[in-house]
Amino acid sequence: QVQLVESGGGLVQAGGSLRLSCAASGRTFSSYVMHWFRQAPGKEREFVAAISWSGGRTYYRDSEKGRFTIARDKAKNTVYLQINSLKPEDTAVYYCAAGGVVSQAAASSFASWGQGTQVTVSS
Repeated sequence: QVQLVESGGGLVQAGGSLRLSCAASGRTFSSYVMHWFRQAPGKEREFVAAISWSGGRTYYRDSEKGRFTIARDKAKNTVYLQINSLKPEDTAVYYCAAGGVVSQAAASSFASWGQGTQVTVSS
């Protein structure tokens, strides 16, 4: 089983950038597809991006294409989410998840989550 720890969130002004990290433990990390999700207050957890085990294939939520970039460093067992041109509506807790396929996924498909990292964007 892969254990996940998210970090890198914070309070930023609209238009700024953040790079979120998801550190994974477990020898089989490199074989998993990795996903980023986010959950805004009062809303359901929603898919943001996914990346293949090799890092060569990515998939993004349609509305976020161009502002979000997912990447992974297999040597560091870490997945990243770069978010540019941040908007107040990006305010949410961001989570990573392991497994599945490189496509939009439902949060209910994943049983294991980290604690998440809070991103707050001020206008």
